[in-house]
Amino acid sequence: MNLIFRLLAVAVAAIVAVLRGRRAGLLEPSTLRFRVWPTDLDINLHMTNARYFSVMDLGRADLTIRVGLGPAILRNRWQPVLGGATIRYRRSLRPFQRFTLVSRVLCWDDKYIFIEHRMETRGGLAALAVVQGAFVGAGSVIPPVEVLAELGTTAASPPIPDAVAALRGQSLSAA
Repeated sequence: MNLIFRLLAVAVAAIVAVLRGRRAGLLEPSTLRFRVWPTDLDINLHMTNARYFSVMDLGRADLTIRVGLGPAILRNRWQPVLGGATIRYRRSLRPFQRFTLVSRVLCWDDKYIFIEHRMETRGGLAALAVVQGAFVGAGSVIPPVEVLAELGTTAASPPIPDAVAALRGQSLSAA
């Protein structure tokens, strides 16, 4: 199935959920269910590495809409971007196999929001990724504190996990 159809399905479901009053909290996970389609496969007949990241884009879109950032993104003309990513592949995803993508905000600093993506199957964890993302508007990065203000919160970031410290290129003692 082409990603544009997946994106439309994810966006419509997330918008409907928000309109029905089922907005998610900032630190609540987003859970999406997918199936590996032939268009997701590489020459080895398992999901191609690049498709993992494309599906994770869908998880971030769902998360962004469900927490209520959709109107702010449109109003402010913000663009979501990634500044880095790390992924660990554990199991292959085979043709027509079902899997679940769980996406959640881990923490944030003065520039980036760090998100974890877990791709899970009945057999266990297939892939685990941590990405550092930001919103860009008018040529500059929007600080997470400004993004949070659009949600009506001034919440402090949860503690920075080891995986995020590694992605930032810092040890916890230097953070």
